[in-house]
Amino acid sequence: MPVTYWLEHAWLDPAVEPGVLLTADGGRITALRTGTPAPPPGAVALRGLTLPGLANAHSHAFHRALRGTAQRGGGTFWTWRETMYATASLLTPDSYFDLARAVYAEMALAGITCVGEFHYLHHQPDGTPYADPNAMGRALIAAAAEAGIRITLLDTAYLRGGLTERGHLPLDGAQRRFGDGTADQWYDRWSLLADAEDAEDANGAGHARIGAALHSVRAFADSDGYTAFAERTRHVPVHIHLSEQPAENDACLAVHGRTPARLLADADFWGPNTTAVHATHLTGEDIALLGGARSAVCMCPTTERDLADGIGPAPALQRAGSPLALGSDSHAVVDLLEEARAMELNERLRTRTRGHWTAAELLRAATADGHASLGRPDAGRLAPGALADFTTIALDSVRTAGPPPRLGAETAVFAATAADVRHTVVAGRQIVADGRHLRVPDVAGALAAAIAAVRG
Repeated sequence: MPVTYWLEHAWLDPAVEPGVLLTADGGRITALRTGTPAPPPGAVALRGLTLPGLANAHSHAFHRALRGTAQRGGGTFWTWRETMYATASLLTPDSYFDLARAVYAEMALAGITCVGEFHYLHHQPDGTPYADPNAMGRALIAAAAEAGIRITLLDTAYLRGGLTERGHLPLDGAQRRFGDGTADQWYDRWSLLADAEDAEDANGAGHARIGAALHSVRAFADSDGYTAFAERTRHVPVHIHLSEQPAENDACLAVHGRTPARLLADADFWGPNTTAVHATHLTGEDIALLGGARSAVCMCPTTERDLADGIGPAPALQRAGSPLALGSDSHAVVDLLEEARAMELNERLRTRTRGHWTAAELLRAATADGHASLGRPDAGRLAPGALADFTTIALDSVRTAGPPPRLGAETAVFAATAADVRHTVVAGRQIVADGRHLRVPDVAGALAAAIAAVRG
């Protein structure tokens, strides 16, 4: 049944337009008309600035349980990882559903309409498969449906315990539940997820897509078959953690004589369906390889700064041809507007110059380009035929009041936060209204309960 929304102001890339009338039917935008100064009878009024739904292109839902705990004291990425493994060892399909449902509801409150879930927590703690070998992945898909957002499940091959200058290590401890034994066994289990992908329906192209991922060159070896993996997954979105740490590069050079990006390029891995996550420590050749293949790059600035990883060469990657996406990764915060702002401000600190991207370009990374990296090229824009997924931020909060609405894109990126999101619509249906989640009434309570259950 058609529903009409009156948007007080809307970002119609690249400009903000006042008084936009949007009609959604079958989960898609069927009509869009500007120049409507007041809401007509029967229209749902969304006051503020409406943007396309935000795409969180890189998430580890269970990391949300680390917020606060992981920030205590110092350490490095490698010491943080041990805390993360301890949390990973405690989850079951039921407790993961509860946690992910709350995390995805938090995302909806932040204006996120689609999440790319980088999922490698597959089996029981000792590595034994559940009766349903995809029980954990299906729990995530169900959690996204309950929270009202779309999900691309990036089911991850994680076969090795690490890479040192002497070679790969076996899975150990909490890692045992990540592994499938061999690449063929991963593929067999992954293939069983085909029935979890929604066909296009009255809800607007379904809420679940199945993608694939390699955790990293640390967790997958050339003997596991990079080329075969690429051939098997060429038809779906594929993500990989790439060069997140200098130690990864050093070990790869010692063992393979090549950087991770070159090792993967030699296996014909890179292409328009692939996304490199982080890509923090790249050579000039690495940048050219990714850009030349039109592979996307997902930057996660709030996690990268939280873990002291470094600042990735995002401008150079984009100039080389790589579209940029954004993710909240470890969920130190869940705020895609902050991720967009941080990408620009990080570059200002590094270069001591301003204006590396316009506000419109940063919003594009958080919307259209992020959705494309998740296999959703029909989302991330306000236009007829696109998925009817959008979010509205307040222009009258203590953070956003003052600037004229025509500068709404700049206000959204450089002043607003997730706390300014007032409405979120997915497939034409309101999921968040006036700052309240309509399906998970007490998101904070749900988060607290789910995290307490995991921590015991």
